[in-house]
Amino acid sequence: MRIGQQLTQVKVLFEVRKMIIVRCKECNKEIKSSAQTQTCGCSNMLTVTDDAFSARDMSNVIVVQTAVEKKESDGLTSQDLQWQEERRKRKVRKLDFEIR
Repeated sequence: MRIGQQLTQVKVLFEVRKMIIVRCKECNKEIKSSAQTQTCGCSNMLTVTDDAFSARDMSNVIVVQTAVEKKESDGLTSQDLQWQEERRKRKVRKLDFEIR
């Protein structure tokens, strides 16, 4: 494969969104994320909105389920991988110029 040719298949990382589940250690209340802001109501004031959460003391917060999982889709052929390896191994030519 040459430099000018386009890769037909590319290795892609895509994200799958899931909801966050967070637990407050002070009141033991689990909060699931949603479009609306939700709070636990205790003195720690754990607040969850979409894929973000905050609290007065983050050491009293446990993340039960995270928001994003990364999945890989390997679309490169063995020929493409071989071409990339050869390209990576090439030497850089140094040019010597005469200095006057």
